[in-house]
Order: sequence, then structure tokens, then C-alpha cells
Amino acid sequence: MSGKIVVTGLGATTPLGGDVESTWKALLAGESGISTLDYEWIERYEIPVTFAGQAKVKASEVLTIQECKRLDPSSQFALIAAREAWADAGAPEVIPERMSVEYATGIGGVWTLLDAYDTLKEKGPRRVLPMTVPMLMPNGPAAAIGMDLAARGGVRTSVSACASGTEAIANAIDRLRSGEIDIVLAGGCEAAIHPMPIAAFAAMHATSRKNDSPTTASRPYDVNRDGFVMGEGAGALVLETEEHALARGAKIYAELAGGAVTSDAYHITAPDPEGSAAARAVLKALSVAGAKPEDVVHINAHATSTPVGDIAEYNALKRVFGDHLGKIAISATKSSTGHLLGGAGAIEAIFTVLALHTKTAPPTINLDDQDPAIPLDVVTTPRDLGDANILAISNSFGFGGHNAVIAFRSYQG
Repeated sequence: MSGKIVVTGLGATTPLGGDVESTWKALLAGESGISTLDYEWIERYEIPVTFAGQAKVKASEVLTIQECKRLDPSSQFALIAAREAWADAGAPEVIPERMSVEYATGIGGVWTLLDAYDTLKEKGPRRVLPMTVPMLMPNGPAAAIGMDLAARGGVRTSVSACASGTEAIANAIDRLRSGEIDIVLAGGCEAAIHPMPIAAFAAMHATSRKNDSPTTASRPYDVNRDGFVMGEGAGALVLETEEHALARGAKIYAELAGGAVTSDAYHITAPDPEGSAAARAVLKALSVAGAKPEDVVHINAHATSTPVGDIAEYNALKRVFGDHLGKIAISATKSSTGHLLGGAGAIEAIFTVLALHTKTAPPTINLDDQDPAIPLDVVTTPRDLGDANILAISNSFGFGGHNAVIAFRSYQG
């Protein structure tokens, strides 16, 4: 075996589009997927943040009525992304026992949980739906995908806040390199645009308050950044051993070269300002990839647009790359999509794969006045990455001090 793991299928539903093609096109065009929320509960509860990155295409427009009734919105998004990725990979015939699912969420079925509690309070226990527990459990999205694709080689869920999606993809590496599995469906999802999570994030001053200008609210690296913008959706990647992909004649987007997970042990919400554990995750991912820091030419940064988070990530990258950091094209795509929490890493992995596949780094929007404390080479218009063999990384960091990094390499057959 070559030991290579390749990406053969991509699927997504995001605030920019209902599939990968429309999402990528909108991203390259510098569009924003952020809009004002049109719900009566905004006024009723006096929610202080009135905008978010809502899915461009409603799940109800894609799934059957029965599927929507039996799945929490997070699982609905996950199933849509997974089916697109599987079809994009050619719907391969796989021995079920040699296929697995590594899928993630940061919060899980929060809509189901809170709606069920409202039903209990207002109508009593007899009116609570029998499917409530399967719908709210965090492994619901992974389970839905596993049953839909008949994956019997193991279905696992990563729950590590905003690092969840990237961690799930990193976990797929060991599964494939074990020799027990030929193919993995990996990714992450989130559907938490609900009054309680929005109010809770606002209470801790984590989210932007730019209610008068939603499309420009997410401003990574800008001196006027004031917090992240919540988004929803899902991303999925089909990953398989190179031998398996070549044997079935699959198209290959890129190589998943490495991945790593570390933890800060510093604070439940704030990142370690020195970025030492985050830096270690980057170095470990590069080590798994058999690469050196100076091999990296592109980074899809975590870059949430929070005052402390963006600087902490810069400090981590400076530890790893030193002077080479100025030669790396940095994309902060949450400026367009918002922050999909547990789904962010999956969406940004797709963006990183497509950046390699098309040799184009996507733009960062809303960067009008770059923070001098973060002197990165930020991509603000689509940038040609050249024709050479390219290595890129995608970073994700989450509450609890979770750090996850994955490395992709342009595929050389």
C-alpha cells in the first residue's frame, strides 16, 4: 500500500449555496451569506444579535417530508451534504464492513431538545415525541449517514466544539491507514440558529453586534472586528485509500496528507494567547504529512473574527512558520459563511481541497483596516497558487481548548 489517502467526493450545504459548486462560486465572487433573521422570536425575546448565516437552501426543499420529520435540522443538513459527496464520488460499491463514518457536531440536536422541553412545559409529557432522543443525540447526524450509506465499519462522532469537523477528518486518517477500512465519509454539521444559543453566545460577548450591517459583520483580522457570526449547514468528504480509489477509477481532488489534535488545558472558552498547543497541532499534522513548515503555501485559517482568537491563532502560526509565514496565502472564509461551529472544519476542509484542486486561494471579505498586530498575507481577491505541488493546511480551534489541524497536498498520480 502507498499509504496515501485521497479525497474523491465533496458535499455541502451552506449559507452561500445548497451544494459545493454554488458555495464555491459564491465564495470566489466575494459574496456574503449573512442576513438579518426574520423570526418573530427576535422581538419577543429581545435577542441582542439579529443576524446569522442561514442555509441558502432549506433542507425541506431537498429532503422528503418524512425525513424532515424524523431528523433534527443538524442531521438534515448532514444527510444532504453526505449524499452529495457520495454521488460526487461516483456512489462506489463498497463492502459495508469496510466503510466507516467519522462525523461531527459541536452542539447536536439543539432545536429538538429545546422544542421538546417547551412541549413538556406547555402540553405535558404525553405530547413529547417518541423520536425526541434519537433526534437530539449528538451522534444523530453520523448515525443517519451511516444508515443511509449502509456503513458497517464503525460510525463515530466527534464533539469538540468548533474543532469538531476538523477532528473528525483527522480521525479518518488512522481508520484508513489501519488497513481495516477502505473508505470513510467524514465531515461535520450544525443547526443552532435558535434563540437560546444566540442569546447565550451574545451574553458571553462572543458574537458580533453589528446588527445594522450583517454582511460586513464578520471581519477577520480587521481592527473593527467584534466577534463571530453564527452560521449553519454541513460539509462532507469521501476519503479513501489511493489503491481503492484507483482500482475503481475514481476522480481524485487532493491528498489528505496529515492531521493532528492537541489541547490547551488553559481556559474553557479563551484560547491560550501564546498559541503553543495550537502550534504543536500544526507541527504534528505536518509531521504526519512528511512535510516541513516551509512547504506550506496556503492556509485556511480558523479566523473567527473575535478580538482575542485571531491574535492567538497568529501567534501560533508565527511559532511554527517564523519568517516563512509572510509567504503563505491566508484565507479567512468565515467572513463569507459565518461560523458553522461543529460544521466549520468540514466546510473549510472542502475550501482547502478546492483551493488545491483549482490552484486558487479564496478571498477574505470585509478586511478594510488590517490589525497591525496580525501582519499576515491575507488573500482579499482570488489568488493563483501556481502549478507546483502544493501543501495547504486548515485550522480549527474550539471552546475547551480543542485544537485540530489537517494538511492537504495537491494530488500527483
